Amino acid sequence: MAGPIRVTVHPPSPSGGRRVRVDGEILGLAHDVTDVAEFLRRAGLEIDPADVAEVAWIDWRGVGPERWGPQAGG
Repeated sequence: MAGPIRVTVHPPSPSGGRRVRVDGEILGLAHDVTDVAEFLRRAGLEIDPADVAEVAWIDWRGVGPERWGPQAGG
């Protein structure tokens, strides 16, 4: 694989969950860090769910790994 992997976890969707992309390809809609770890495993990247929130190569957009549901209020 050429160059570093780019993992992006997008902000929570209005219905909940966060879209996960690896190198521009959408892997799915995650509802927690375990889902993110599973998507990455399927893409050939082994990571423990406990480490997902800590690695520097995951770009958390909008909010960090503690937020998975839609934004509350206006």
